[in-house]
Amino acid sequence: MTAPERDATAQVGSGPRPRITARTRSLRFDAGGTALNLVATLGRRHGERVERLDGPDRLLAWCDGVAVRLRDDEATEGLVAELRLLREALYDVGSADLRGTAPGLPSVALVNECACRTAVPAPRLETGPGGVFVPAPELTGRQLQSLVARDLIAVMADPVRRAELRECGAPECRMLYLDGTPGRRRRWCSMRRCGNNAKAARHRGRAGAAPE
Repeated sequence: MTAPERDATAQVGSGPRPRITARTRSLRFDAGGTALNLVATLGRRHGERVERLDGPDRLLAWCDGVAVRLRDDEATEGLVAELRLLREALYDVGSADLRGTAPGLPSVALVNECACRTAVPAPRLETGPGGVFVPAPELTGRQLQSLVARDLIAVMADPVRRAELRECGAPECRMLYLDGTPGRRRRWCSMRRCGNNAKAARHRGRAGAAPE
């Protein structure tokens, strides 16, 4: 199949393909927790996938965004690959819970294995010119995986947070997030992203349906 034929096939019945912009590739830190923020490093999971965790530099940027420090010698392609595997297991557990079904046993086993791999450093207070502060812990790759896995387990163990688990209503997105709004009626991972895109699509649909 030629490239034009692939493009035509992709657009049949689904409208124009969403553009992949710099914003689409940007890391997300609005899912509601460390584990779900890792899940969000794969964008448009059910469409034209966008890999946001595409190397050690992006891994370090992601760690900054979730307020942890990874040892410089730990930021490797191997760790990136391991985190991608953990990411899929986390998504399987979270999405299965939303469907009311059981996740795959390999996913559960991997999350449990990562959670038990090694102890995460305890938070500590330090003092400076501005007073007391809590420095971001410096982690090994195994400690980072343990931190992320334990975060999802904490969500599953907390009835309130577990009830807040949602999936974005945009078909090509389906990002998992925690909805802490009153009434838990939030439909989109972000109103400024998928919410506005949905509004624009409805507007285009109405304009296209209007008589000339």
